[in-house]
Amino acid sequence: MSDGKIITEKKGHVLLMGIDRVAKKNAFEVSMYIDLGKAYGILDRDNDLRCGVLYAKGDHFTAGLDLTQWVSHLSSGKFPEVPVDACDPLGLYGKQVEKPVVMAVQGICLTIGLELLLSTDIRVAARSTRMGQIEVKRGIYPAGGGTVRLIQEIGWSNAMRYLLTGDEITADDGYRMGLVQEVVDDGKQLERAIEIAEKIADQAPLGVVATLKSARLARSHGEPKAIEALLPGLIPLLNSEDAKEGVQSFIERRKANFQGK
Repeated sequence: MSDGKIITEKKGHVLLMGIDRVAKKNAFEVSMYIDLGKAYGILDRDNDLRCGVLYAKGDHFTAGLDLTQWVSHLSSGKFPEVPVDACDPLGLYGKQVEKPVVMAVQGICLTIGLELLLSTDIRVAARSTRMGQIEVKRGIYPAGGGTVRLIQEIGWSNAMRYLLTGDEITADDGYRMGLVQEVVDDGKQLERAIEIAEKIADQAPLGVVATLKSARLARSHGEPKAIEALLPGLIPLLNSEDAKEGVQSFIERRKANFQGK
């Protein structure tokens, strides 16, 4: 029986998604990965939700995969499949969530933990954080995006420094290299992540989604493709009710009340 779970809570326009298997340092069971995909699916589908926050209970984000459960899946050359109404938490092998996700991290954050971090958009780390892709110490290599995304985030040689040694990245080093955007005292990481998510949720939802889509296109297909799509992608936004509200709120010197329409 699985003893791990993913807990969800709506906080205004923000969806909190928590990893809860504290007794095992939040080691990821297959069922937890699938349930996290379901939570991402809720964030993606619910028009009232505008941003997600990924966090973990306890002193540690995750010790990594519970390998005894994952060997059969990985040996077959596949990650566990998530339901059709879910999203791939890693954004690699299935539908990627279209809304931004802020991550709060603390303690050890190994293997899939770091790969989940790399798949999110903004990261807040507690000072205790130690991140690592330690697969080379187990005779394998990261198959959840670590070898691809860590290079994009911190550059070739910085990435090789950690991918090839399995050494851990401290919160301060992660901040220095741009892997995390803020470092806070332990116990404050979730609070700060929620603050950032709520600020994102205050912006025009259609504009936020379009901005994220444009930036992802530049990363995945290069600048020419992203530039080509800039003006065509702007036209439907200009005709939206939110764009009209944005202009009107500017004229009236008040906070905009966006509806995502």
